[in-house]
Amino acid sequence: MADRFFPNKMPDFVEEVAEEEAASDFPKDSLTKLFSLPYKTLADVLKNSALDLKQTVVMQTWGLSGKRVEDYTLYVGALGTALLAFKAYQVTKNQTDLQLCSDIVKACDSASRDSGHVSFICGRAGVYALGAVVAKHTGDEMLLDRYLSQFKEQIKLSSDLPNELLYGRAGYLWACSFLNKNIGNGTISTTCVRSVVDEIIKAGRQLAKKGRCSLMYEWHGKKYWGAAHGLAGIIYVLMTMQLKPEEVEDVKGTLRYMIKNRFPSGNFPSSEGSESDRLVHWCHGAPGVALTLVKAAEVFGDEEFLQAAIDAGEVVWSRGLLKRVGLCHGISGNAYVFLSLYRLTGKVEYLHRAKAFACFLYDRAPRLISEGRMHGGDRPYSLFEGVGGMAYLFLDMTQLSEARFPGYEL
Repeated sequence: MADRFFPNKMPDFVEEVAEEEAASDFPKDSLTKLFSLPYKTLADVLKNSALDLKQTVVMQTWGLSGKRVEDYTLYVGALGTALLAFKAYQVTKNQTDLQLCSDIVKACDSASRDSGHVSFICGRAGVYALGAVVAKHTGDEMLLDRYLSQFKEQIKLSSDLPNELLYGRAGYLWACSFLNKNIGNGTISTTCVRSVVDEIIKAGRQLAKKGRCSLMYEWHGKKYWGAAHGLAGIIYVLMTMQLKPEEVEDVKGTLRYMIKNRFPSGNFPSSEGSESDRLVHWCHGAPGVALTLVKAAEVFGDEEFLQAAIDAGEVVWSRGLLKRVGLCHGISGNAYVFLSLYRLTGKVEYLHRAKAFACFLYDRAPRLISEGRMHGGDRPYSLFEGVGGMAYLFLDMTQLSEARFPGYEL
């Protein structure tokens, strides 16, 4: 199991010191020096690194391809580069990044025409939703209307669509919430959203009939629990919706079932009945579930969900320094657990832990990847597998109140 992550030898807390002292030659390794910097100084270091990484990602995924799109998705394709450029624009207000994002989205629009996928992360909904938001920022009303029309008219949800986040109904609903948050309430009508919620609730209750859980879902024959394909992701999205009282109880009951059936370690199974306590990823395991539990604590105010989120955070601190860099199953994604807990609780220990994971990436990841001791991702410049996600995290570290796991937290 330990071969999946680096032992976390970082201290629970490092007091910030003056920049001059941190830069001095008294005995400290480079990592400790880095996260003992004053936060503003560290944020500037991470921002500069992120902008350099962003340029590399853009060159590798957009420039070298001759601005042609083979994979349009947010997950490992060109739309992930577009979202990174948009995040850079939000941080720096550099109009060049906004225009770059718009150009990439237009290319993704063309490349996605024959795709039947409907979600934000892996489907056309992501292209149209991000395109609409960017068009709003550029002030292009005609383009905004076109993307919204495409979203409403061209995305069709088939009856056999799965319910999970990456490819299914939950991923479509997430795109609806993204539009309503960033364009304005009612951009996607309550009637449209409600019909999809009804389908998800109906399917979850139907599959749960013979079990002890209020809601249950399958993807490719497995009852997954995690954020990408299972309960955590679907429940997160449902909590962004207006739910009926009995649906709220179904959501709470499902979360309580998951909490009750954790592993003794505090980690969560990847699927129903699994006895393998190995994965501490956003996609499977404690990190993705932790983000959902933070959302539950925000929405419902229940102490049990807050405590469960804190407990999951301890698993991530202990076993989440993964030998991968990305968002889906790497250190970058796991760092968002601490940013989310910090936003919820205001406790500085969680900010310290987010800093520690980010500093580990900044200080160690390039060398560890070059030595073959860390995996740079099958698509090493992508948002969800590679250094694109690391750059996104570094940018989020500069604006803590706005930090959200892309494509998941709202």
